[in-house]
Amino acid sequence: MDTCRIETKEEVNAYLGNLRYALQNGARIEFQIKRRVDDERDVKYTNEYTITKLFPNENPTEVLRKELLTLKTQDYIRTVKDVRFPHRSEMREFGKIYNGSEEVYIKIRVDLLNGELMGKHTTFVMSFHFAIKPFSEEVFPYGK
Repeated sequence: MDTCRIETKEEVNAYLGNLRYALQNGARIEFQIKRRVDDERDVKYTNEYTITKLFPNENPTEVLRKELLTLKTQDYIRTVKDVRFPHRSEMREFGKIYNGSEEVYIKIRVDLLNGELMGKHTTFVMSFHFAIKPFSEEVFPYGK
């Protein structure tokens, strides 16, 4: 079973539109600042280290809200199935450059919910950390 795919440019644009809509309309942001997987990882590649290094003394949730609103189609890498929770929506991977050379890997899911039934939209941020492997131009299907 394939766990990842490349969406069309139009699909990515629609996804980013949904993301912006959710974030601009009070979406709750769920962010794992500390993850079990980080116990086995060099601290430089953890969510906590990256947020603290790039945005010292700022609220991580507000930083993520601001930064996710800046994502562009050119930042898109691929779409992946959530193998741990197969009934949840797919996740999208993006990559951004900060301070001219610091590559950050971003992995998110947006759940748009019917406000009358479930309450707020949710943006789940699985990853926002320095890239473990350097990005290459081939990683970005819509240019960089």
